[in-house]
Amino acid sequence: MRLLVVEDEKDLNKIIANKLKIDGYSVDRCFDGEEAEDFLAAAEYDGIIMDIMMPKKDGLTLLHELRAKGNHTPVLILTAKDSISDRVTGLDTGANDYLIKPFSFDELSARIRAMLRKSSGASSNVFTALDLSVDTASKTVTRGGKTIELSAKEYALLEYLIMNKGIVLSREKIENHIWNFDYEGGTNVIDVYISYLRRKIDNGFEAKLIHTVRGNGYVLREEK
Repeated sequence: MRLLVVEDEKDLNKIIANKLKIDGYSVDRCFDGEEAEDFLAAAEYDGIIMDIMMPKKDGLTLLHELRAKGNHTPVLILTAKDSISDRVTGLDTGANDYLIKPFSFDELSARIRAMLRKSSGASSNVFTALDLSVDTASKTVTRGGKTIELSAKEYALLEYLIMNKGIVLSREKIENHIWNFDYEGGTNVIDVYISYLRRKIDNGFEAKLIHTVRGNGYVLREEK
């Protein structure tokens, strides 16, 4: 899952981004509202973590403009403004959640999981397909009751596939959600990681979960 951090305090911006990367997210970061507009025009994000008080364009103005354009990317607002009226204004403008500074990074992680879970229509941190289980809180994967060890990128790819179970995802869409702008890899990176996942998820099981849709991309679906 790919997130955008928009925070003008550079040290806090970096700390948040590093924490989210440890949690397994792909992260881009910027420092003001205008710069955020450029990032949002160039990529599709699963969630935005955004400060309100920023130079050039403040967070509420940016949020209002995003919603007016029909962009429904989930937004979690970070701010030192803790009055009820400030929170009401942020939520009424279109924010999905609101976290007051200073905050616990464990709470930030939990709120992001809840926000993304809600946007995907899920009611639990655990996603399943047949006997495959992916817990997005603990980042654990099991199939047939056996724990499967995955690299960070393998896990991110599997998480994205299972959260979109039954939906065919193009290589471009997968790459856009799993890798950030810092990535400098080969053009076949998606195929390579799909191959890695198949060896760990499907090999040894009669029912295969990861399928190629020729000319379109890949899909995780149940075929008993």
